[in-house]
Parts: sequence; structure tokens; C-alpha cells
Amino acid sequence: MSSELKTREHLIEVGLKQLHLSGYTATGVKEVLDLAGVPKGSFYHYFPSKETFAVEVLQRYADQEARRAQRVLGDVSVPPLKRLRTYFEELIRVYGPDAEISGCLIGNLSLEVADHSAKLQNQLHTVFVVWQSGVAGVLREAIELGELKRSTDPDALAEFLLNSYEGALVRMKADKSKAPLEIFLRFAFEVLLKK
Repeated sequence: MSSELKTREHLIEVGLKQLHLSGYTATGVKEVLDLAGVPKGSFYHYFPSKETFAVEVLQRYADQEARRAQRVLGDVSVPPLKRLRTYFEELIRVYGPDAEISGCLIGNLSLEVADHSAKLQNQLHTVFVVWQSGVAGVLREAIELGELKRSTDPDALAEFLLNSYEGALVRMKADKSKAPLEIFLRFAFEVLLKK
């Protein structure tokens, strides 16, 4: 890997942590450069704008989360609904109140910038569509195996689950409590996803 590519990758990794920790508005280009140990003025050599940089950071986050989803949701040796619960439990461990950085970058950026940046809004929409599709695929398996009723709409149910999970993360921050996430898990898996 060339040193130029290494620097670009390093900026994305530093930006991912900083955007997740502080948000889009509170994260300045100078701050990212200082944290990355990259000289001033180099940023625009790699990225035409902060907005484009944020799109790339968001894509990196989405790619990492897609690998997590594939690892957990793609394990066909485990029944579908058990996989799905394990997946959400892992997300809660990673992004819940006890996490190094709590909250989901996708949800955080949706709240902060989706109304102000068409480029970021489009990227966020795409990330949600891909995420929803993966969850819907597991729900389809559950329907085929008889774990869920045949009348279940897997796409709508996947959307509802993701919306509920993201809402629980927001409420977790507002309440400074893990209770919203516990309620999400209980109702999702002990009420909603019961046959």
C-alpha cells in the first residue's frame, strides 16, 4: 500500500472514531488532521470536502457493520431467530450504554445531518436499505422454517425492527439507561417474533 493510500485510510479511521464520538458538526477538519498526525492542508488533497469525507467514513462504518451482520446472521448452523437475537444483543454490547462510544453512527448522523446534506442523506438511506435487506433475509428463513407465520411481511418487519432498535438507542442516550434496549429485545423477541 502506498504511503498516500495509507494516509487516506488513516484519516478515514481517525474520522470514523471522531465522528462517532462527537458528531459531524462538532468534528472539525483540523481536529481530524491533528489526531491523525497529518499536516494541515493535506486533508483536501485526499477529500474534496468535509461532506465527501463523512460519506467515506460512513461507508467504512457500514462496511464494518456488514461484516458483523454476515458473521452473525450468515451462520446457518444456528436457527434464524436465534441468530437475529444474537445479532441485536451483540449490537447492544458494542453500541449500548457500556460501550466505548455508545450509539450507532448511522442513527446519529441521520438525526444530525440528513436534513442538511443531500449527499449524506442519500448515503444514509442506502445504508439503511442494505441493512434492512439483510435482516429481512433472516426473517424469510424463519418464515420458511416455520419459526414465523407465513403471513409475516419480512421487509416491513425488518424495517420495524431497525427503526425500533435505533429509537431505543436514542432513548438510551436521553435516559442514560439501558432499559430502552432491554425493552426492545424483550418485545421484539418475546412478543413480536413469537409464532
